[in-house]
Amino acid sequence: MDLSDCSFGPFHLYSIETGRFRLDGGAMFGVVPKTLWSRRIKADDKNRIPMAMRCLLVTSENSGRTYLIDNGCGTKFVPKYEEIYQLDHTHSSLHRSLESHGFETGDVTDLIFSHLHFDHCGGTTFYDDRGDIRHTFPEATYHVTQKHLDTATRPNAREKASFLPDNIEPIAGWDKLNTVDDHHEYEEGLSALPAHGHTIGQQLPKITVGDRTIVFMADLLPTHVHLPLPYVMGYDMYPVQTLTEKEQFLKQAVEHNWYLFFEHDTEAEVITVHKENGRYAVKDRLSLSDIPDDK
Repeated sequence: MDLSDCSFGPFHLYSIETGRFRLDGGAMFGVVPKTLWSRRIKADDKNRIPMAMRCLLVTSENSGRTYLIDNGCGTKFVPKYEEIYQLDHTHSSLHRSLESHGFETGDVTDLIFSHLHFDHCGGTTFYDDRGDIRHTFPEATYHVTQKHLDTATRPNAREKASFLPDNIEPIAGWDKLNTVDDHHEYEEGLSALPAHGHTIGQQLPKITVGDRTIVFMADLLPTHVHLPLPYVMGYDMYPVQTLTEKEQFLKQAVEHNWYLFFEHDTEAEVITVHKENGRYAVKDRLSLSDIPDDK
């Protein structure tokens, strides 16, 4: 488990690997045929592709806050679903990653949820020895958009399988739950971009210092293989909206040379993007540790 970090103005950023899993390759690439996407990423004998659950820990010198953006799928799955999703916590885990950087769960003051699908929020809680659900981060305020909380607590039939009750109910009932609007600013330099195509109310945390920006991509762009505009997940609730959001986002990312931090890419942690022959492509592939500190 090779964990990276960087200083970024008044912020310090730490890559938090919480495990690996697999999802159906066809669902991950929607209408794009396997003959195309399989050239870039290999599927297993059940057509599943490898996925990271890479989260981002952000400490702030200005506010003294310690933010964790998403927290993986957690440990509450029964063996049947561990097998279906090929959950692998031998590669990495939430607790080991935090400890590797010198943190404990009690140090986290704020959980920022990009959204509440199981692979993004399952680590919020765990079952104790008596089978009761406990909160992993007892000191943390939880932040989720109001639009997305409404979606997660009243899901449609198509999205319901991603909103597991033992994940959603403890979050919705947490006494330090804070619901936010689109473009919320957590503090100076840390805000969020809205993206509603994958699921209503998704937020992409965005860290800006001077003319430099890092964006946590969540599921707007799950991997670098998804850079081509038509590569939109079958899991997305509103794929045409995702297409529009991707194009608008990538235009800005190229213009301003944004760093894109991937949650699900097993190969690329951070990239920058350029346009090549009219198509968006990887410009530089980096780790957090490669990003220079211009403080």
